[in-house]
Parts: sequence; structure tokens; C-alpha cells
Amino acid sequence: MAGNRHRPIAHLAATVRVARSTAPGYWRQYRRERQRAILPSPYHPKPWLWPDTGLHAAWLGHSTVLVKVDGFTFITDPVLGPRCGVTMGPMTVGLKRLVAAALVRKELPPVDLILLSHAHFDHFDRATLRSLERAGTSVVTAAGTSNLLHPRRFKSVTELEWNASTRVGPAQIRAIEVNHWGARIRTDTYRGYNGYLIETDRHRIVFGGDTALCDSFRGLRTQRGVDLAIMPVGAYDPWIHVHCNPEQALRMADDMNAEHVLPVHHQTFRLSREPYYEPVERLLAATGAHEDRVVVMHIGQEWQL
Repeated sequence: MAGNRHRPIAHLAATVRVARSTAPGYWRQYRRERQRAILPSPYHPKPWLWPDTGLHAAWLGHSTVLVKVDGFTFITDPVLGPRCGVTMGPMTVGLKRLVAAALVRKELPPVDLILLSHAHFDHFDRATLRSLERAGTSVVTAAGTSNLLHPRRFKSVTELEWNASTRVGPAQIRAIEVNHWGARIRTDTYRGYNGYLIETDRHRIVFGGDTALCDSFRGLRTQRGVDLAIMPVGAYDPWIHVHCNPEQALRMADDMNAEHVLPVHHQTFRLSREPYYEPVERLLAATGAHEDRVVVMHIGQEWQL
């Protein structure tokens, strides 16, 4: 029995030894970051004060946005812990946040829908998702990713391929083709990757997920327009082939006729070489005289229409 109790610890130690030998550069960075403090969020939204009418949104960090549209609440790519990565026993081996999430789990209101764009660790955090398991919560995710969840612990889990749709409560959800990739590790290349159009009777919202420049968003353009486009703007240097830069994010927002843009995928994890505030500064510059289109610039800020 004593030997069985020690097996998880031995397995963890063996896993760490293998990881150190195969990715020494990462482990040097990991050791350096252990000593770095995570800064507090500069703003703290108050979603419990949001009324059940109108469109409300708060950026919680990275690609995690809490949205309430006429009483229906959803969250995008929820990552709330201090690190994202592989959970091994009591520890998570992965990227450490620069800034803490603007809300902790207990501060979130009941969530009707979780939208998951793809299985990358900084978007699909199993620890956060376990904390959100609830009989009243539905999940919409990319093709080939539901095996990373516990579907029976949610109200429903639906995989969508590009251009497929499903309804959750008052919202019609359509998967959008984006320019990225979906593998969580090198070998699981079967996993999909999506953006999403969320439509209710009164509002249209787009969550771009992760994407490089593409023309897919032009297909969303109608006379009705898009009220809010949640678009990635960071991690483009040197990864421009898989992540759009701010000017490209604005071009795609223009393609879909978006009135407001909420930039995400910056200020949270050190993923690339561009300076910390450069993505949002370039986005504001690209809007010219229409800076008011950019509705959130710092983690924790909230906005309403």
C-alpha cells in the first residue's frame, strides 16, 4: 500500500526529468519565472451589478471575456489560474501570468455558456474548466476537443466544425473558419479551431479566437452589423503566420462591419517579442479618429452598450 501511495509522486518526478531533458530552454525560463510576482489586475469588474438588459462585457485577461447579453451570460476561453499548461499532481507546468485574472472563480456569476476556440493551453485550461463544471452550463467547442472535458458534468457539450451552428438558450452560435491550428501537442493534429458568431434577437457578437489574417469574417457582414468583435491583437512577433497584428485585427473587424472592438490575447502571458503595450497602442493608432471603437484597453475594464 505504501508503494502505491508514492507512485503519483514518482511519476511526477519522472515526467519532470523527461521535460527538463527535452526542453531545457523552457525549464531555464520556468526557474527564472518562479521568483517573479504576478501583478494584480489594474481593474476589477462588477458583473453582479449588470442588469438583465443590454450588452455588457469585461476582459478578465488573455482571451477570457465575460459577456452578458440581455440576461444570457457566456465566457470565452476561460483561463483564471496563475499558470496555464500541463497539470502534474499538485503543480501546473506552463506559462506564468504577468497579471492576475481580473476575477477569481467565486466572483463569477452563473455562466450559461462556455465558448472554447481551440485546445491550446492558454485557451483551453482544464483546471479552470473543472471549476466551471455545472449542470446549468453548456459548452460549445471546436471539433475533436470534447474528450478534454467531462461532458456529463455540464448541461451539454457541443462540438462545431466550421460553418456549423447550434442554439444555446436565446443565442445562435455559428463556428467561423480562422487561420490558426488546433493541436494541443504535436501529435493530435485532428483537433479543430474556431472563431464564433453569437446572435440573439437584439445583438451580434463575434469572438475571433486565435487567428492570423484571413478573409472568413467578410462572410459575416450584413446590414445589421456586429455590435462587438472580440479580436486577438498580440503574439505576432515573430508568430505573424498564426497570430494577426493589431492592424490586421482591425481589418477583419471592418470586414464584418463591427461597431466596437475588444482586443484580447495581450498583456497576460509572455508569448512573443513585441513590447507589452504595443498591441493596443498600434490598434488605437490604426483606428485614427475613431479610437472610441476600441472599448477596453486594460485587464479588468468593463464596457456596456
